[in-house]
Amino acid sequence: MNKPLGAMSLAELWQLFPIKLTAPNPRWPQWYQREARLLRAFLPGESIALHHIGSTAIPGIWAKPIVDVLLATADEAALQRVGARLLRHGYLLMSAGARRQSLNKGYTPRGFGARVFHIHLRLPGDNDELYFRDYLRERPAVARAYERLKLELWHRYEHDRDGYTAAKGAFIRYHTARAKVLYGNRYGPA
Repeated sequence: MNKPLGAMSLAELWQLFPIKLTAPNPRWPQWYQREARLLRAFLPGESIALHHIGSTAIPGIWAKPIVDVLLATADEAALQRVGARLLRHGYLLMSAGARRQSLNKGYTPRGFGARVFHIHLRLPGDNDELYFRDYLRERPAVARAYERLKLELWHRYEHDRDGYTAAKGAFIRYHTARAKVLYGNRYGPA
């Protein structure tokens, strides 16, 4: 397809970027570390916190080969500045609001690149993913249950990212709520 990504419909994007799960890759944490170094280099003088989130941050489970990075800024003005700077460094803006932005790297008009990253640009305290990640890291049986759920949903929602995400929602919300009770203010007040 020769269309620029910004000119494609959602249906075209989902065809080009299907849900694809792969066996655990021991290099995912290294990919995160390399990307985190790049992000810090792109953002001198900004007060940021970086975290590896998503399934690639949970050892031993199948995942989309996309490394998710939570990047928290100090305030809304910093979030806007950081988002603009990342755009200048080639990240693609997928969605934006005053308190959140979603950016991608590794998406091309021909499909996924060799390494793909989702940057979840957030404000402090908007970090439920950290609770879910830690809960699954510390509970391999729950991580395996999550893996089974994702594998069951994969082909049904291969070309429907929103449906895939929604179908996992109840599981994620349930275990995130349990983690927040267990961990308290591990990552600061919400």
